[in-house]
Amino acid sequence: MTTAQTPIASGFDGNNTALEVIDGIDLSGKQAVVTGGYSGLGLETTRALATAGAKVLVPARRPEHAKAELAAFADLPGEIEIDILDLGDLESVQDFANRFLERGRSIDMLINNAAIMACPETRLAQNREAQFATNHLGHFALTMRLYPALKASGGARVVSLSSTGHKLSPIRWDDLMFDEDEYNKWIAYGQAKTANSLFAVELDALGKSDDVRAFAVHPGGIMTPLQRHLPREEMIAMGWIDEEGTVNAIFKNPEQGAATSVWAATAPALDAHGGVYCEDCNIAAETVKGSDKARFSGVDAHAIDSGEAKKLWSLSELLTGTSLE
Repeated sequence: MTTAQTPIASGFDGNNTALEVIDGIDLSGKQAVVTGGYSGLGLETTRALATAGAKVLVPARRPEHAKAELAAFADLPGEIEIDILDLGDLESVQDFANRFLERGRSIDMLINNAAIMACPETRLAQNREAQFATNHLGHFALTMRLYPALKASGGARVVSLSSTGHKLSPIRWDDLMFDEDEYNKWIAYGQAKTANSLFAVELDALGKSDDVRAFAVHPGGIMTPLQRHLPREEMIAMGWIDEEGTVNAIFKNPEQGAATSVWAATAPALDAHGGVYCEDCNIAAETVKGSDKARFSGVDAHAIDSGEAKKLWSLSELLTGTSLE
C-alpha cells in the first residue's frame, strides 16, 4: 500500500522562493530546529523561518563555522541559536537532544535537512556506511530523542529531505551497508533518500494521534555545498554544468530550493495531509513509469510503500536503540 499522492491547489510551484511561500504566515513564538541550517538550502530555510518570527535552533557539527554563516541574519525578527551536533555520532545526537529537552521547550517544526551526497566510501561506528548512517539513522535517532518536544507542541511538523535520488535504489535489505557488494556512491545515496521518504510515511502514521505530522520533500536540483564530493568532470558528464561551469537552466537557486521544505513545514493547506512526498511546493504525483519525466519528477512506489516503511522503522529502532517516547 502506498500513500495517496494527490496534488492540491497549493497556489505555488517550483519557481517560488522560501520567502514567498511563507509570506503572511506569522511564526512568532514558534520553535524550529533545522539540521544543516547554516549551508545551502538549510541556510535559506533558516532565513525564511526567522523572517517569519520563528525561533530557529541550528545544530551544527562545526558551530563556529555555522555562527559565521548565520551572522548576516542577526537582525531578523526571529532568534537564531546554534548548538553542536554530529549526525554520524549517535552519542552526539543523544547529548544534543538531552540539552534541548532540559530546557522544557516544545518543537513546532523539525526540518531534517542536513545530508551528504555521493561521497567516497566512508565507514562510521559499527562499520556503518556513512550516507545511510548520517542521512537516515542520524535523523531517525534525532527525531525519536526529540519526540517528547514534538508531541508537546500540539501540532508539530517533521520535514524529511529526500530527493529524486530515491529513484536510484530501494532499501537494500540483503546488504544495507555494502558489506558484500562493491560500494557504489550513487546507489548508497539513493537508498538513503528512499529511507528519508519512508521515514516520513511511518512517522506520520504513528505520530498523527499526537498531532505530529510528517512530510518528505524533494527540493529540486540546486547547486550547493552538497556537491562537494563530485569532480567537475562528473558534473559535466551528467549535464549539470557545461565546460565553462554554467549551471544547467533546469536547476533552481537556493531560495527556490528551500521553498518546498518551508511550505511543508508551515502551509495551512497541508493541515489535513501527512506522510506524503512533496515537490515544487505541492504534493507530488506518483511516478509515471516510462514517461519523459520519470527520472526527475514524481515519487516512485518503493519510497512511499507503507510495508517498506514499517520494516525500515523496526530496523532503525534496532540500529539506533531509540523509539517513540
